[in-house]
Amino acid sequence: MMLRFMLVALMAFAFPVFASSVRLKDLVEFDGVRGNDLVGYGLVVGLNGTGDGLRNSPFTEEMMVNILERLGVNVGGEQFRPKNVAAVLVTSTLPAFSRAGGKVDVTVSAIGDAKSLMGGTLIMTPLNAADGDVYVVAQGTVIAGGVAAEGDAARVVHGVPTAGIVPAGGRVEREVQFEFSQLSSIRMALRTPDFSTAEKIERAINSVLGARVALMLDAGTVELDIDATGLRSPAHVLSRIENIIVEPERRARVVIDQRSGTIVMDENVRISRVAVAQGNLTLTIEEAPIVVQPNPFSDGETVVVPRTTAAINEEIGTGLAEVPPGATLKDVVSGLNALGVSPMDMIDILKSIKAAGALHAEFIVQ
Repeated sequence: MMLRFMLVALMAFAFPVFASSVRLKDLVEFDGVRGNDLVGYGLVVGLNGTGDGLRNSPFTEEMMVNILERLGVNVGGEQFRPKNVAAVLVTSTLPAFSRAGGKVDVTVSAIGDAKSLMGGTLIMTPLNAADGDVYVVAQGTVIAGGVAAEGDAARVVHGVPTAGIVPAGGRVEREVQFEFSQLSSIRMALRTPDFSTAEKIERAINSVLGARVALMLDAGTVELDIDATGLRSPAHVLSRIENIIVEPERRARVVIDQRSGTIVMDENVRISRVAVAQGNLTLTIEEAPIVVQPNPFSDGETVVVPRTTAAINEEIGTGLAEVPPGATLKDVVSGLNALGVSPMDMIDILKSIKAAGALHAEFIVQ
């Protein structure tokens, strides 16, 4: 069944695949238009006995005492041993052009020995950026990503109950100072650098705007002259060009996931003239000990006589399968299918073809 599925999946790629057109905004990142990473340290309370063991996580007790004292509760000298509190690291990303009062999602992860954050509430936690300033304050109910059940002698965990999210739990308190409207030029970084794709982007932008305002700097960068466009602001320029349709070029790739036996081939994969043969050796060892009993009323002992059966079986393949020079993806698939090999054997064959220098594509093994 697995082989049949694999052959169908590969044959699906064997049919002609027409190059697809993509919007410019899906091909590039605009210089300066990016998010900023935030991190903070806080407490999750209200857990159902699944919080940190304070003997093993003294920092949780220290932070809890500090918070209570700021709220006017004097807990000096008291012994705290609650199990409904957990210390967490809170992370988030401040999107580009976020304004004060806006909300963002935050991720909460336990750093102590808490067993689960399900049902807990994150109390007010400031989130700092790399410059040390507070940009977001987070608070809210944690939605954990797993479930745990525990009895007297066993415990079952599904997913990761010690991590979760607080949807829209962070409120933006400070804006990132970035004068986007004052830019005189913007660089566009290609997500997949390629000289041909960069040149196509340059030609497409100049054609739409009717002037030579875009210039390819290298395989991964195209610079846009904002002043030469004659439009009112950089925002107007980007709104005009971000939906331009470009047909990107792609490098020939073969991607293999050894864990699942998945093989993905690009339509541009080519193979030089090569012959492939495939066969397997199967080693079988079977232990079948025999218990020998003494004769009735004799003075003997019961003994175990070991018996081992070993055999080596060689599967007879289909011989050599030849792939002609300049073979396309369809030829490659047909040649491999002719051998009747399994997905794992197919991976080994592709590795060998690459090692022989006959596979002309980027080979990626995950």
